[in-house]
Amino acid sequence: MFSKLAKFSRTVILGLVAGGAYAAPACSQESGRLLATAGVSQIEGAGGGGLTPWATITGYGTRDAVGANVHYTGVLLNRFTLHSSGAAIGLYDRLELSYAHQWLDTGNTGKRLGLGGGYQLQQDIAGAKVRLFGDVVYDQDRWLPQVAIAAEGKTSGNRAIVKALGARSPSGVDVYLAATKLFLAQSLLVNATVRLTQANQFGLLGFGGDRVRGYRPQFEASAAVLLSRNLALGGEVRTKPDNLTFAHEGTAFDIFAAYFLSKNMSATLAFVSLGSIARQSGQNGGYLSLQAGF
Repeated sequence: MFSKLAKFSRTVILGLVAGGAYAAPACSQESGRLLATAGVSQIEGAGGGGLTPWATITGYGTRDAVGANVHYTGVLLNRFTLHSSGAAIGLYDRLELSYAHQWLDTGNTGKRLGLGGGYQLQQDIAGAKVRLFGDVVYDQDRWLPQVAIAAEGKTSGNRAIVKALGARSPSGVDVYLAATKLFLAQSLLVNATVRLTQANQFGLLGFGGDRVRGYRPQFEASAAVLLSRNLALGGEVRTKPDNLTFAHEGTAFDIFAAYFLSKNMSATLAFVSLGSIARQSGQNGGYLSLQAGF
């Protein structure tokens, strides 16, 4: 257990150093949006919360500028360790393009599953999000939220394994619609997302299965309260499809604290519950995400 924690800590530190290097050009960019309104990096690379994407466009670029970030996220669960690293760019507060690489380290549990100790399930995720209408900051005089539509293309790096587990395909596309509303006077942000997906465990176990074949809508929500200029507390919930007889899935949720050191650096700590993963129930643990950008 101690060696696992040490390895996890080293990875986090390397992620922070790499992120700081990418953030160096920030002083030359226009970062006109309010601190914390860009959110953090979602585990699949999009801008928003940790589990749930928001309708906001990543980075702090205004309608006349570009924003970008890099991130590293680690989730230390009871029997697995989930990692995500990637980058995203926000173009003129209208279009967001993102990329993330996820890997699930099975540790000693890999032996029980017949995969071998330390076996890693991996996937690549490319995303595009477009703001349709609304402005999360400037629409304070009406109830209209900011609304965005997005697609995420996901490809598993373990094709033979996910097919053997019962998945119908090693790749798939998620499509979601997100609505985000910020109440500045109350320092409150709320978000609701509807996602059409076939992904098993975010896509790490492939797409579709022997139980469910087609797309079904899933629901995600998050809320955050800004306690100070730099500190936000909140929670998220995300339903997931239950496609595989082999690996039952349930709802995921988290309770988080996000600290925004500046517009160039933020850190998020959370307790997260991902439910059952590959027949291993009660996969709860600590979540740490670091983001650097402008």
